[in-house]
Amino acid sequence: MMKDLNLDKTIDVLKSIMEFELAGVVRYTHYSLMVTGPNRIPIVSFFKAQATESLLHAQQVGEILTGLEGHPTQKIAAIEESYKHSVRDILEESLNHEKTALDLYKDLLNIVEDASVYLEEFARTMIGQEELHNLEIKKMLRDFS
Repeated sequence: MMKDLNLDKTIDVLKSIMEFELAGVVRYTHYSLMVTGPNRIPIVSFFKAQATESLLHAQQVGEILTGLEGHPTQKIAAIEESYKHSVRDILEESLNHEKTALDLYKDLLNIVEDASVYLEEFARTMIGQEELHNLEIKKMLRDFS
């Protein structure tokens, strides 16, 4: 049985996700600039791809948000600067960022589940992508002991 979509809660979590994804653009761009060492080139490419993907996610969420007659803010989520730029530190910060993104998409799923097939499928797809990012970063961190 379908339930009614809680539009206010859905819009609020979509705004939070959009702000978080936009912060990811800044975070990953910063990381791509700070990487040094012999493995710099593939790691920089990874972070640039993450920044591009964060922007795409923000745009997708913004389209849904405005489709629901919501108004996206021009804010980005807070970004903590640790001033630690070893590859390990950056990857650990990235993993924390991805875990938070995963939680936000799970929040969206909990709100829209059984109320909107489209939003439910979108949330599930994004959860899958965020879980994959978590796995990839964990694999990248394995060489550090």
